[in-house]
Amino acid sequence: MLNQRKPNTMNKQIWRVWIFYTVITANRSEEKDMTQVCPSCDATHFCDCSSMNLSTIPSGLTIDVTGLNQSYNNIEHVRETDLKLGVNLRVLLLQSNQIRAIDKESFIFLGKLEHLDLSNNKLTHLSPIWFRHLFSLQHLNIQGNLYTTLGENPLFSNLKNLRYLHLGNNNSFSAIRKQDFDGITVLEQLAIDGQRLRQYESGSLTTVNSINHIIININDVQVLSGMLEDLINSAICVELRNIAFNTASESLLLEPMSRSVMEKLVLKNVLFTDASVIRVLNILRRAKQFLELEVDDSVLRGTGKWYEQIEVNRESVFEVITVQRLAIGEFYLFSDLTGVENLLGNITKATVVNTNVFLVPCSISSRFNSLLYLDLSENLLADPSLKHSSCTGAWPLLQTFNLSQNSLNDLKMTGQSLSHLHHLTHLDISRNNFGEIPESCQWPENLKYLNISGTQIPKVTTCIPQTLEVLDVSSNNLNDFRLKLPRLKELYIAKNKLKTLPDAPFILNLVALRISRNKLTSFSKEELGSFRKMETLDAGDNNFICSCEFLSFIQYQEGIADVLANWPENYICDSPSSVRGQQVKAARLSLFECHRTLTVSLICILVVLVILLIVILGYKLHVIWYMKMTWAWLQAKRKPKKPHNQDFCYHAFVSYSERDSEWVENLMVQELENAIPPFKLCLHKRDFVPGKWIVDNIIDSIERSHKTLFVLSEHFVQSEWCKYELEFSHFRLFDENNDSAILILLEPIQEKTIPKRFCKLRKIMNTKTYLEWPLDENQQQMFWNNLKTALKSYDVI
Repeated sequence: MLNQRKPNTMNKQIWRVWIFYTVITANRSEEKDMTQVCPSCDATHFCDCSSMNLSTIPSGLTIDVTGLNQSYNNIEHVRETDLKLGVNLRVLLLQSNQIRAIDKESFIFLGKLEHLDLSNNKLTHLSPIWFRHLFSLQHLNIQGNLYTTLGENPLFSNLKNLRYLHLGNNNSFSAIRKQDFDGITVLEQLAIDGQRLRQYESGSLTTVNSINHIIININDVQVLSGMLEDLINSAICVELRNIAFNTASESLLLEPMSRSVMEKLVLKNVLFTDASVIRVLNILRRAKQFLELEVDDSVLRGTGKWYEQIEVNRESVFEVITVQRLAIGEFYLFSDLTGVENLLGNITKATVVNTNVFLVPCSISSRFNSLLYLDLSENLLADPSLKHSSCTGAWPLLQTFNLSQNSLNDLKMTGQSLSHLHHLTHLDISRNNFGEIPESCQWPENLKYLNISGTQIPKVTTCIPQTLEVLDVSSNNLNDFRLKLPRLKELYIAKNKLKTLPDAPFILNLVALRISRNKLTSFSKEELGSFRKMETLDAGDNNFICSCEFLSFIQYQEGIADVLANWPENYICDSPSSVRGQQVKAARLSLFECHRTLTVSLICILVVLVILLIVILGYKLHVIWYMKMTWAWLQAKRKPKKPHNQDFCYHAFVSYSERDSEWVENLMVQELENAIPPFKLCLHKRDFVPGKWIVDNIIDSIERSHKTLFVLSEHFVQSEWCKYELEFSHFRLFDENNDSAILILLEPIQEKTIPKRFCKLRKIMNTKTYLEWPLDENQQQMFWNNLKTALKSYDVI
């Protein structure tokens, strides 16, 4: 029995190993397929397969993938097997495909899915089966499909964690039924698109107890009224889009708002008329919890002739109004807003941007008794109209005023118009066209923040108030900043023409400085250290000259990275060329570039030493002498060779030392020239041509003599000219291939006493027979006979 069990146990183990290997291999194969289809999977295992013209979901999905973006492809069908391994998927984006069908069990394994986007596809019906296993789903977007309703059965009943829901479409969605929102109790955001929505069953939205923000994009006022009735106890922020209120009766359909808990109303791309706008405001002023109104990209058809006054409810706390890009066709005929005067007293924050405001009547501005923040940027206010708008009593509590990008051009008049605003601390008058600014101005006494960036000012003057803690003069034409502002803590001076940091003694309390995009080339440790309270310096995007001093400071200064903003990516070297384009932090200069003066000095010293060494070596090795010889030899080589049988003028040219002249002239010359027949000798004292270069005389004499007679002695080897004569004779000996040299040894010469430069003499003495002058008188006659015999080799003709 034991023997039979062992094979069975072994077979089971083999099967388990084989199954495990198969699963691992399949998983690796699928992962490889996924990598090939979706090459951009990041470290969090989010794979981006968008815009790849895919027709199906890739089969290589692995259990490690947490996010999958399949948007903007051509997928038409989501199959049951496509997402079977997506057990760890948190995000699935399938928007903007061609999806027409989704199998019932396609999402069955996606229990951890939190975000699903199916918007902008071609789904004609929706099935609750798709979502029944998505217990963790928080974001669902099914907008922009082709369905007409949300289905016969509750679609979201199992989505207990759903907080963001976007549904509907503007082409075919036509009805909302009572059971559509069953199961949903709390939503952070609900967006409904329904430009063709004509049927809304009362009570459909009452199942949702709380909606923080609802976006309703419909154009039927009757349907909207029914929806608002259901939202009176649940919606905190209501946003209406793409709807028109042409008449007062249409506006009255918004009456449910007056009883709602709504705190904020947003109107985008909404049309009003003079008749409807006053009714809407009257409805809003009765909403007890209403705080904020925002109007964006809307149209007002009218001129503000509102004949109905607004009676303010004491319980109303309407505090914030924002109007952006409100188009008023006949804005130049707009009246003084008399009808809304009573609505302004509680407003603390007002924003009216890009709405062609050219004047705020004094009767209106003086009604803003609680206003703390006012933004009138991107309008048409000029200095005269600002003076009228900011009349005595206007905006008495105003703290922040934004007048950027208007038509202001007189800085002195602007400051004077606002000087009565005693609570004003922040003023933005940027992107106006002030140009030159005066030397003195009048400002609000408590002004701390001033923005005059982009106003074309060429310099700053004492017009700038001394009370400032923050000053922005960016994007101007400033070349320097020399203005004493003792309280200034932040200075923004980017996009100007400054070449150095501002003078620290004028702004001793500066904490933050932004001087990027100027003409700053460097700054030193001393300059930076002079700002004793500096915590942040943004000097990026300048043309830095990366000198050795600058690099050594900025690269090794302790804590520099904590002070410099956008370090090191925005700090780039402009010069020298060897480091141009490199980050200042990484730039490295050569020793020559860093210590140029020292390097040049060392090179000069080295050159002097080399020259001195050459001079010494030249003196020791007689280089000058060799150069002279070479020049003479070259001169001789340029002369044409004489025929071998030419006439000679002398039997011999005598080369001797002046110190041996007594023996030569008194003995040898007498003996040879008085002989029978006489010998004609060439002596330098007697036969050289006066005024002719001595080297030419030597060469000519040797060439005109049949023989060259060298009288050798210790004096001879010390003579420079004897050396020349020996050399030229040696040239002739080899160049003309004759035997013209006769050596007479007047006294014994030791070889070691012959200078090294007389290498020719050493060679000749070793290769030629020479005559030695005997001291014994009996042998002297034989010496003369041998000499005469040597000279008789050729006769002078």
